[in-house]
Amino acid sequence: MQKKGCSEEELFSFLSSARLKDRKYEKVLSSMCTIPHPVAVKAHNMFIETNLGDPGLFMGTASIEALLVERLGVLLHHKSAGGYATTGGTESNIQALRIAREIKNLKNPNVVVPESAHFSFEKACEILSLELRSVPSDKNYQMDEEKIEECIDKNTVCLVGVAGTTEYGVLDPISYLSEIALERDIFLHVDAAFGGLVLPFIDEKPDFDFKLPGVSSISVDPHKMGMSTIPAGCLLVRDSSVFKSTEVDTPYLTVKKECTLCGTRPGGSVAAAFAVLEYLGEEGMEEIVSRCMKNNNKLIFGMKKLGYPVAAEPCVNVASFLCEDTPKGWQVSRTRYGHLRTVCMPHITEDIIDEFLKDAESMQN
Repeated sequence: MQKKGCSEEELFSFLSSARLKDRKYEKVLSSMCTIPHPVAVKAHNMFIETNLGDPGLFMGTASIEALLVERLGVLLHHKSAGGYATTGGTESNIQALRIAREIKNLKNPNVVVPESAHFSFEKACEILSLELRSVPSDKNYQMDEEKIEECIDKNTVCLVGVAGTTEYGVLDPISYLSEIALERDIFLHVDAAFGGLVLPFIDEKPDFDFKLPGVSSISVDPHKMGMSTIPAGCLLVRDSSVFKSTEVDTPYLTVKKECTLCGTRPGGSVAAAFAVLEYLGEEGMEEIVSRCMKNNNKLIFGMKKLGYPVAAEPCVNVASFLCEDTPKGWQVSRTRYGHLRTVCMPHITEDIIDEFLKDAESMQN
């Protein structure tokens, strides 16, 4: 820190130069985040100084968090779901596994996840001293149903399924996991960080949420397809009493106990997440998801014509292709198996897809 502060002009000149080094979203097909909706930005700024870690000071913000949980609960077929806003899927997944561990309270607990699970589960198991057991994928890069039972034993405290995998956009056999969870009395967590705000708005809606009786918790991220400001995640649970397992005493705050992982929690992005859902409603979200899926299908069709088929048929707006090269100037990513991976977020237009396909075709010349 310099001894004497700089001028505002000098400061923002420096900040502007740093911001110019950031990649713009126009030719970015790798990110599951997007440009926030204008109402999200406006709502965030209204609540910029609020702290949900001390809800007695910010009762209005806390009431908005409750409304966000309620809206998402209804969307995911459980209007009385418990929950709270997190920083995103990683925190939600850690907390879900923490709850599952505390409920069972076994000496050598393990967690069964799909091979395609987000890397946050590896972090979570390391933090929580849980054994991570990975179920191989089938030919469609989904959790192989025939291999699940082999990984479960008397020390399994949690099963995990993914609704819209990060790499291939597919849906794990969550209905089957629900049956096992009920039969064996095992906590079932669904990672719907991405798919949670896509799957409810497509024509052929699959069963993946609280509609399935074995589902215990769900993570969903409004800062992805919900177009909120960052960070905005949410952890929902079927039975809110499970949060007692993670409570700690907070005697110097306006509440005497907290069940959350983070202490200080931003209210701005929570208000932003609620604002977008409230402003758009189901019809608005359906229109946005429909446009993203249409662009995703256009990309899949165009790449197939060029000789680059998808590695697996996705159920959300993610697609990974059998393509070794990358069109010049584009930001894509690669799956663990080397497939070219793309995500058609709301900032991606039909014109951008056309431009990408044109550049993909030029790779062949």
